[in-house]
Amino acid sequence: MGRRRRWLDGAGTLVVAEGPGGTVRVPLKIAGSYRARTKGLLGRDSIEGAMLLTPANSVHTFRMRMPIDVAYLDRRLKVIAVRTMRPGRLGLPRMRARHVLESESGAMSGWGVRVGAQITVEEG
Repeated sequence: MGRRRRWLDGAGTLVVAEGPGGTVRVPLKIAGSYRARTKGLLGRDSIEGAMLLTPANSVHTFRMRMPIDVAYLDRRLKVIAVRTMRPGRLGLPRMRARHVLESESGAMSGWGVRVGAQITVEEG
């Protein structure tokens, strides 16, 4: 077993290999530091693409202005659960989750992000 990967704050691309019509590529913000994870999507009215919180196994939507889609990912970036959360909610921790993907409500189904989907992240 290798060392755990440490993600840095920055930008990248979310790649869903089995998206509708083939491979889907989505702009991605990576929140790898405590500060970036804590801020997440707070205070935003929208997001272009998605945000990856890592490491993380739960989220909340207190002080958020919009409903969001939340996908819980295991250590191999396989989707283990997908939920839509309205503002003011607390998501329960997922024991196998190592990363959380957030986007505007409704976006993930259009990208093919569903339970069992395998995603990859291209940094930069």
